[in-house]
Amino acid sequence: MFTLTEIASLNDIQPTYRILKPWWDVFMDYLGLIMLMLAVFAMTMQITKDQVACLPYIDNAEEASGTSSLPQQRPEDVTSSARAPVGTTIPPVTKDLTDEAVSKIYALQAPPTGVKTNLDFQQYVFINQKCYHDALPWYSKYFPYLTLIHTLILMVSSNFWFKYPKTSSKIEHFVSILGRCFESPWTTKALSETACEDSEENKQRLTGTSSAPKQVSIEGNDDSTNVSPSTPMLGVKFSADKPIAEVPSSMTILDKKDGEQAKALFEKVRKFRAHVEDSDFIYKLYVAQTIVKSVKFILILCYTSTFLAEIKFTHECKPDIKHLTGYTKFYCTHNMAFMLSKLLVTYVALILIYGMTCLYSLFWVFRRPLKEYSFEKVREESSFSDIPDVKNDFAFLLHMVDQYDQLYSKRFGVFLSEVSENKLREISLNHEWTFEKLKQLVTRNAQDKQELHLFMLSGLPNAVFDLTDLEVLKLELIPDVRFTAKVSQMTSLQELHLCNSPAKVEQTGFAFLRDHLRCLHVKFTDVAEIPAWVYLLRNLRELNLIGNLSSENNKMICLESMRDLRHLKTLCLKSNLTKIPTNITELSPHLIRLMVHNDGTKLLVLNSLKKMTNLIEVELHNCELERIPHAIFSLTNLQELDLKSNNIRTIEEIISFQHLKRLTCLKLWHNKIITIPATIGHIKSLEALYLSHNKLETLPAALFTLPKLRHLEVGHNSISVLPPDVGLLHNLQHLAINSNKLEGLPKPLFRCTKLKVLCLGHNALTTLPEAVGQLVQLTQLELKGNCLDRLPAQLGNCRLLRRNCLIVEDHLFDTLPVDAKESISRETF
Repeated sequence: MFTLTEIASLNDIQPTYRILKPWWDVFMDYLGLIMLMLAVFAMTMQITKDQVACLPYIDNAEEASGTSSLPQQRPEDVTSSARAPVGTTIPPVTKDLTDEAVSKIYALQAPPTGVKTNLDFQQYVFINQKCYHDALPWYSKYFPYLTLIHTLILMVSSNFWFKYPKTSSKIEHFVSILGRCFESPWTTKALSETACEDSEENKQRLTGTSSAPKQVSIEGNDDSTNVSPSTPMLGVKFSADKPIAEVPSSMTILDKKDGEQAKALFEKVRKFRAHVEDSDFIYKLYVAQTIVKSVKFILILCYTSTFLAEIKFTHECKPDIKHLTGYTKFYCTHNMAFMLSKLLVTYVALILIYGMTCLYSLFWVFRRPLKEYSFEKVREESSFSDIPDVKNDFAFLLHMVDQYDQLYSKRFGVFLSEVSENKLREISLNHEWTFEKLKQLVTRNAQDKQELHLFMLSGLPNAVFDLTDLEVLKLELIPDVRFTAKVSQMTSLQELHLCNSPAKVEQTGFAFLRDHLRCLHVKFTDVAEIPAWVYLLRNLRELNLIGNLSSENNKMICLESMRDLRHLKTLCLKSNLTKIPTNITELSPHLIRLMVHNDGTKLLVLNSLKKMTNLIEVELHNCELERIPHAIFSLTNLQELDLKSNNIRTIEEIISFQHLKRLTCLKLWHNKIITIPATIGHIKSLEALYLSHNKLETLPAALFTLPKLRHLEVGHNSISVLPPDVGLLHNLQHLAINSNKLEGLPKPLFRCTKLKVLCLGHNALTTLPEAVGQLVQLTQLELKGNCLDRLPAQLGNCRLLRRNCLIVEDHLFDTLPVDAKESISRETF
């Protein structure tokens, strides 16, 4: 046998699941327990006390004739049997007694008043059992068992969605997250902060201190520069000017462990939402089990009500046992009839209440869409106006929780808000990155400026704004950068790097950056990530945009707004452009340096360059150019041209450079140039020429007629002979002809007494002329990778040459005289 506790355990659920059970489910659970107790009680009574008692029915014909199918007995035996109680056996009258004694015994007994049955005790037991199975209605016999089975089915149906594997895991995860969100200290702090802000706003409303927001608009042709704190400006929202409620210090301080747990909760909620919102299986299963309970209620009610009248105390039994008992009909009484009828009435009443509750739950399920849940009320009551509405199973679970306590959903919504998550990150970030920690990370860069590089943080720590001496700030892979009004404390800040770090700025902070920022680097993956306020920095001198600016996105660059960059001198575009944006000409009055570094995308259209007549320096790297663009020849003020890493094979049009009277530096390195035309001699103003990493085999004599040439690089080519005319370059200070095929050096080379750098490495030189000692201003000499067997002693005459700038094998250096080695090896103070 099983106990009531064991059966009731089928209705048990984990205590934490109770938040998902509305009042009607709880009420039906209690009704189920009552019906279960009723069924167990009825079964117990039936097993222990249920029985029938039957008496034979004797009609008038049999009584008159006195006939019976049983064997005839002696008169004295019959008389004894007739006088005996029903179901008892009177011993036969012994023959030892005389007739007179027998007559006296019968005379002393009362006269019989019952009906003679001629049945013994065993026959009555048999008849009772036979009539219990034949005459008693089946419902009277099996009512407790049916009640138990129905109750168990209803209990299982009521909690099936908690047990089914595909739903139980999601429900368990949801309840676990919901409980942690409810108990999280961050929830309390976030809602308390909202209450503080609401209180402050109410005070401002009562005192009338709220001020009208200032507007900024640069749309259309309106030249006004009004800034709106609440309206987007080129995709950026400026914060309002109204004072923000000061949050108590206890509110902003969050224990590190609590902060990490809250961060983990945000991530769990995000993943759970993505997992659950795609399906409505939990909702469908709950609806299905509610329908099953309702159908079960109707079925039970229909057939139970028909058997209510069948439970009676008396029954007529006609078993086919006349050959055993001599009777064909019996009257029987059922001792449990009254009890069962009362239990059945009670059961029907319980089922009616249970069914009405089921119908109400169906009405609630279909009354409104439970696959949609809105946090509108929470958004109105809190500052988290970005809490999204949810759908499908996620929405249904929240509706169920609301039937238990709406506070759960309100506190849970805090972890759906990006604003809340950003506030948590800000508090945790400021707690971790203190002023002292940031101060230790400040370094001196190559330009001897104080620089701070922050990498992969959740946001910008407030302590950064306290670094008043900081000059360069680099922010990389920081998803939420906000420049508040405190940025105005950084009076030394002039250079800002935003590497995949979208930045927003408050109005007061923007005014400071607009007036003080000089250099800005913005690296992005999509053009929409460029902060809109970048185009309004009127005192900006240098702007570097690094990211995808393909032709289909050019219209989104908003270059027309660059007209506000009135002092911009340098513009660098590292992207995949196929044409120079036409609107870049807006910068022509003041732009002097333009750099386009492509990623190998062919730059096809450069006509816009013709209008940029004030350009002094132009760089076109990795643009797949095959010839020198003709638009370049219109830049009359050009001083430096860099066409590095293109696909240029011929430079016949180089003669056109003679019209660029100010051109001093020409960089054609890392191309595929085979020959240098003799017309290069017409560029008399040229001072630096870079032709390394090409396919040159010879150098024209006209090259050495450039009187102002000071810097010549022709390394990494296939040059086998250096013409003697190189001695005509009297102003030559830097010559790099390394990684070629030189076997010897012409003596006129050493007439270039102004040479400071001479790179001859990785050639086929066998000797170094002694005339090298004439290069008294030489500071760097590269000889490594040749076929030299010794170094000339005259190398010691190069008084400015030091060992670290003499790039040669150690064994060759050891061939120098001692005094030469000492001269070269001495330290420079």
